Amino acid sequence: MSARNSQRSYGRIARLFHWATAALILIAIPLGLVANRLPYDTAQQLALKAQVFSVHKTLGVVVFFVALGRILWTLFETHPVPLHPERRLELWLARLVHWMLYISLVAVPLTGWVHHAAVTGFAPIWWPFGQSLPFVPQSEAVAATAGAAHWVFTKLMIASILLHIAGALKHHVIDRDDTLRRMTRGINAPALPVPARRSALPVMAAVALFGLGAAVAALPRGEPVTQSLTAAQPAPAAGNWQVSDGTLGISVTQMGQQVSGSFAAWTADITFDEAATNGTQGSVTVSIDTGSLTLGSVTQQARSADFFDVTAFPQAVFIADILPAASGYQASGTLTLRGAEVPVTLPFTLDINGNTATMTGQTTLDRRDFGMGATYTDEASVGFGVTVDVALTATRQ
Repeated sequence: MSARNSQRSYGRIARLFHWATAALILIAIPLGLVANRLPYDTAQQLALKAQVFSVHKTLGVVVFFVALGRILWTLFETHPVPLHPERRLELWLARLVHWMLYISLVAVPLTGWVHHAAVTGFAPIWWPFGQSLPFVPQSEAVAATAGAAHWVFTKLMIASILLHIAGALKHHVIDRDDTLRRMTRGINAPALPVPARRSALPVMAAVALFGLGAAVAALPRGEPVTQSLTAAQPAPAAGNWQVSDGTLGISVTQMGQQVSGSFAAWTADITFDEAATNGTQGSVTVSIDTGSLTLGSVTQQARSADFFDVTAFPQAVFIADILPAASGYQASGTLTLRGAEVPVTLPFTLDINGNTATMTGQTTLDRRDFGMGATYTDEASVGFGVTVDVALTATRQ
């Protein structure tokens, strides 16, 4: 049996590509569906969910490269002659479905990969080449769009697979011809005249369908819009410094992977004087909308009742005095979060240039002090320490 195709049959290489691809996607799709539905209420459940997702993602990367090889082979290889060239509509539909499969074999794993690369989180791809992708920034917006496209393209892939299987069964059961046997056993079908040059319309139609899917994925999904603190939208404050721009970020280790995110909605009321009065240089009150948190691929888990419980505790408040410190300043006070009041000290550096000040600070909190993740009793699943990073620019009022 030849490794190459002929006009009468498929060679060993084409058949290997076909069945290897089929096996991979028929494993990867159910794994993805199962992984999405697995609970993560305990450390053991989280570990299982992460492992299943890792297998799914790793298989997706394998599918991507196998699909590229298969498409390149198909483009430059002989195409066996259709057994019923007179059935023009049937041939047109068959080519449409084939091109939908080819596009989905690249688009589905690629969009999943982009989503993975755009957010940090658990469930790494099991390979030695890192988790990022060139030209893919760490961005919640990119991740959301890629995730939506992955969902839409997966549905187009499933529809294409079902149509492909239906067509194969129709040839085998109703027509009783050798179409399926050419791919399963590589048999030589009866020689037939080569049909006329193939139309480009099925390819164009397949591209149009996936283009429509991409447009649907890019539509707003009706989620609440939270606005970051920007110079154009300063937060109202009673202090003598007005925050014009800033970020409030957090990071935690989950399943051995660092997960980083930020709060999009928060305000800071700052009073500060360069000269200390009774050892104090001012005060700060920070109000945080906990529901505006995004935390990579585990955003929903972080917002759930096990952690921030944003439904029951929609706001966190940090009230502190600003004190001089050996290497700058520190905000020393109390953080109220999830109903717990915990003493917190935030060391920070401050650079004042005229009426503009820039500040950066970092501290580490213990999630257990706030009753977060009570069922995650070891750091193998979720780390105890949560790093808080603050950076802002303020102007004197």
